[in-house]
Order: sequence, then C-alpha cells, then structure tokens
Amino acid sequence: MSLIDLRSDTVTRPGPEMRRVMAEAEVGDDVFRDDPTVERLEELAAGMVGKEKALFVPSGTQSNLCALLTHCGRGDEYIVGQQAHTYIYEGGGGAALGGIQPQPLDLEEDGTLDLEKVEGLVKPDDYHFARTRLLCLENTTNGRVLPEGHAEQARLLVDRHGLRLHLDGARLFNAAVRSGRSAREIAAPFDSVSICLSKGLGAPVGSVLAGQAGFIAEARRWRKVVGGGMRQSGLLAAAGVYALENHVERLAEDHANALLLAEGLAQFESCELDPGRVQTNMVYVRLPGDRAQGLPERLQEHGVLVYPGNPMRLVTHLDVSRAEIEQAVEAFGKVL
Repeated sequence: MSLIDLRSDTVTRPGPEMRRVMAEAEVGDDVFRDDPTVERLEELAAGMVGKEKALFVPSGTQSNLCALLTHCGRGDEYIVGQQAHTYIYEGGGGAALGGIQPQPLDLEEDGTLDLEKVEGLVKPDDYHFARTRLLCLENTTNGRVLPEGHAEQARLLVDRHGLRLHLDGARLFNAAVRSGRSAREIAAPFDSVSICLSKGLGAPVGSVLAGQAGFIAEARRWRKVVGGGMRQSGLLAAAGVYALENHVERLAEDHANALLLAEGLAQFESCELDPGRVQTNMVYVRLPGDRAQGLPERLQEHGVLVYPGNPMRLVTHLDVSRAEIEQAVEAFGKVL
C-alpha cells in the first residue's frame, strides 16, 4: 500500500526533474570555493531575501548554529522563544559548542514574543551577567505566520540596545505565500536569515544562511569548524536551485490541502480543532485520551502515516495530493 505521509514536510522526495538537474549539475570543490552550482544557489537565495551573501549548509540546525556562533561569543546570551526550534529542538548546540547562554521566554499565542518582556530580559552592562547579544524570532511557528509589523518592532528594540536580530525562517516561503508579502520584505528587518530547502520546498538536503558579506564570511569559518564544509556539493545545491525556482508558489497548494484536511477532520465529534486557525501547511488536532491511544498504528493500517502526539501535528506537502487528503479524512473516519 502506498502510504499518505503526514508526519512532516521533511519527508518529500525529489521528483524526476529535480533528480535530472542534480545528475547534470556542474560541480567543483566548495571548500575551495569553486563549485559553480553552490555559488549559483547562494546568489539566488541571497537575492530572494535581500541580503548581500548566503551560505549553503547541510541542515537548518547547522544554519541556526552558525548564526549563533557568528553573532555571539562565549559567555554571551541570546533571547529566544521557549517553544522555538532554535532553543528546544537543536540539541543545545549554541551552549554545547559556543558557550552561548539561551534566555528563553514563552511565545504568545500567535507566535510572537512580548517585546516588553524581551526588553526586560536584556541584561545591563555589568560583569555579573551574561552579555545579551542577539534576539531570535521564528517564521512560521506551528504553521502560523508571524504577524506583520512584529519583526519591525523587534528591529527597533534591538537597535535601542545594540543587539542583532536573527530569523529562523525554516518555512519563510510558506509565510510569504500565505501573507502575500515577498520573502525579501519579511526578511528585511533581520541581520541574518536561515532558510530550509528540504521542507516544503522539496529539496532532499540543505539550508541556506543569508546576511551581510562580513557576517557570512565569519559564518563560513564556523561552518567548517562544525563539520559543514562539503566538497562537490553542487549535486545537492542543484536541488535547492530547482526548489527555489519551481516550488515556492506551489506552497499555496499545501496550504489549501491543510485547510481541506482540517475541515474534513472537524466533522468528527472526537476531533478538537478550529479550521480557522490553519494558516499554512500544518493542522493540529486534539483527541480525547482514549481515542488518541494507538491512533498512529490504526491509521497506518488504513494507509496514513502520522507522528504521535496529542495534539497531533499533521503536515501537508508536495507529495500529498488533494485526493490523498480526502483519503486521509476517510481513514480518520474509519478509525474514529
């Protein structure tokens, strides 16, 4: 049985055309800076988010890590959402490898940070405290787009205190498509931006870190230190180029499918969710404890893969069609 995989948008597989451009990619040695396809990807990505330079890295975790290591020194601090990927899902890399102290605080319901609380967490210039250097935001958060104007207000805050502003934009293009704003406009307030190529954009591997030229030069050094220097990586970069040139606008299809899924599940009495909260490609559904128990295993018997959890996160992507969403709703109905 062909399984409908709703675990994550990281499960996408390169299609025939993407595989073709990968196979035909012109390559060199990227550590020696002579892989033309990597150069092309970095120039393309930097231009799309309005930054001077970009750096191709193997993963989003490494992209955010290189940003932290570049912005902050040992004993420095970054302020970040308590539920943010950079803080909770990246192995504590900034602390483990950079001696950088995270200062988390709870996200608001819409994925923003209360900027008054953020300002209260900025440490005074006193050697008793870690030095606050950086504020990290995320867009999207749990499928929700950061409200327009929040990043601009955060920019004013960091400027008042001499800090830097980083965006974990793993799904930045989902935010752009949903909001109708360009990726360049969304990224404008930030000193650095991380973009994931291997989620909704459908590349098999890789992320890009973008920023000003001096920042990227230093981040390139850190990429080497943490083991991210690759050689003939144009084979992978070609997939990223293809994704950025062909898979951005089609993200709207994933968003429409997520809404279709939410509306379908809302008809079941045991499914607690509000389709009106679905903005991009993620649906969160909560079930009574007795119904949630063993649900992933029962759904798999009906051809649907989900990641365990309650609420359960269901993610649409380019490998799931509208017809398959309808099949998934039917499977939920049979199981529930």
